[in-house]
Amino acid sequence: MSETRPLRGIVIAHGDMAEGLVTAVRHITGVEEDVLVALSNREKSPDDLAGLVAEHLEGGPAVLFTDLQSGSCGFAARRLTRERPDVPVICGVNLPLLVDFVMHRDMDVGALLERLVEKGRGSIVAIQPTDSGAHGGSAVPRG
Repeated sequence: MSETRPLRGIVIAHGDMAEGLVTAVRHITGVEEDVLVALSNREKSPDDLAGLVAEHLEGGPAVLFTDLQSGSCGFAARRLTRERPDVPVICGVNLPLLVDFVMHRDMDVGALLERLVEKGRGSIVAIQPTDSGAHGGSAVPRG
């Protein structure tokens, strides 16, 4: 009987963003270090970045999270899906989405991806200042 490895997340972002997100998720959830990997595009060519992501994919099943849909991080992730169609990519990663991933990574992958996209979108709220002063405000409803 073969043992399925747990789903991991690989966060690919510009500058220090990936490390910041991964550090925050670990702080909030207490999750083990190997559950989320942070990769930066800093000082990497697109080929170097894609190669680094591919190396991390050898560690078992994973979801790729990128900061932007376009740009070197998004392009590297999507390029890899041509060779690895079993690896899903979510673009536009944010902290609530990653926390939810860590807490629900045992779900069916298709259902998990739908859940994560909804969580990511739903976590974006604009707080409008009120006329009564600087304290308080009201959330602008999602559409």
